Amino acid sequence: MSRAPYARPVLAGLTALTLAAPGAAAAQWSAQSEDRSWGLDVSLILEGIYYNEMTRGNQDPAGFDDGHDHGHSHGHDHGHDHGFDDGFNLGHSELVFEANLGDLFDGVLMVGFDEDHVEVEEAFLTTRALPGGFQIKAGKFLSDIGYINSRHGHDWDFVDRPLVNEYLFGDHGLQDTGVQATWVAPTEMYTQLGVELLQGDQDEGIAAFDSDLPVSEKSGPRVTTAFAKFGPNLGADHAVQFGVSGGYVAQTGIAEDHGNHAHGLEGDAWFGGLDAVYKYSSGRAYGHGDWTLQGEYFYMRQSLDQYDGHEHGHGHHSHMHWERTSSLTTKQDGLYLQAVYGFAPRWEAGLRTEALGLTNDAVEGSHHHGHDYFEVESFGTSYRHSAQVTFRPVEPVFLRAQLSQNDFIDDHDRRDRGLEFMLQLNVALGAHGAHRF
Repeated sequence: MSRAPYARPVLAGLTALTLAAPGAAAAQWSAQSEDRSWGLDVSLILEGIYYNEMTRGNQDPAGFDDGHDHGHSHGHDHGHDHGFDDGFNLGHSELVFEANLGDLFDGVLMVGFDEDHVEVEEAFLTTRALPGGFQIKAGKFLSDIGYINSRHGHDWDFVDRPLVNEYLFGDHGLQDTGVQATWVAPTEMYTQLGVELLQGDQDEGIAAFDSDLPVSEKSGPRVTTAFAKFGPNLGADHAVQFGVSGGYVAQTGIAEDHGNHAHGLEGDAWFGGLDAVYKYSSGRAYGHGDWTLQGEYFYMRQSLDQYDGHEHGHGHHSHMHWERTSSLTTKQDGLYLQAVYGFAPRWEAGLRTEALGLTNDAVEGSHHHGHDYFEVESFGTSYRHSAQVTFRPVEPVFLRAQLSQNDFIDDHDRRDRGLEFMLQLNVALGAHGAHRF
């Protein structure tokens, strides 16, 4: 597989050609299949990051710590410093196996690793020959909701994931085991519709569930999503894609154990989002003069029951007695906008601005008269502003410098800005497919 600067979307012209000459398209597809039958491509993507927290501000945006006010953070061992130590770090690297299994399936296995963890990030099969524009994906994969969620770090335009995707869906985005079905409509404008059924085994984000809660865990799949993507034909130099997506989480919840007492939340949730991406190709060498504009917005709502637990008995005969006490509703959202411009051959610069919690009615843990409990409070909006410069000496390699100002508000409405610098080196070794639009 060859790597391209970016893969253009399946625009109307290609769709119309395939529909007008199905026999020729089938013959071409068959010939390509013969050439690639049972082929295996292996690639290794290595990442190193130099990190410097120049000034320290609030580490987590108010309202996005899962209601924990006892030293817990939102899935970050070191607050919002991305888990990096000041200085040199082995970033997030990936070992990727890709194969086409005759005319039937494409298979992908992606193993991610850093200094401390190894994880199967994706392992799925995708059909190749279903009729009528249909395709099925099954296994563990990144959901196609929104735009950035389905992209891996080496495909991003910035070092880190946007805040709205990270804090609503988790450090790795919405990534789960399940099945996806998509359909590309036979229309002049590129139109793709899709649905996903996911198990709901997230450790963080909207689909996380704590097994210590006094309710039975519902059988999967517990997450259902739907998305639509539209790409009107703007000619050879321009490409645009609009998206709308949403999902329902049948069960989500958190719990806190304080020894002789505990409290927790359990319920369901739904989310919806909009995304848009525009790309301009100048036709000049090595991306000089190319533009990319990109943005996403997501809104989340949770309906939760609160449970309070008190220890009964002593020693080995003690047990936690739980009681449902109240119902809570949370509402949160976030967005980002970014622009990237190729100001010289192999050089690009980008700006990104983010807002998290424009609506921020979130769960907060409280202590009153000797009792811990949850309540809904309204918090302010947190912001982040980033600038990056990227150099690509050859296509599979890039060096990126990024400066970010974290303008986070804390649980007491205090705003404290922090400044961080990151220098990222990313190298792709071996065969690597063209980037998606």
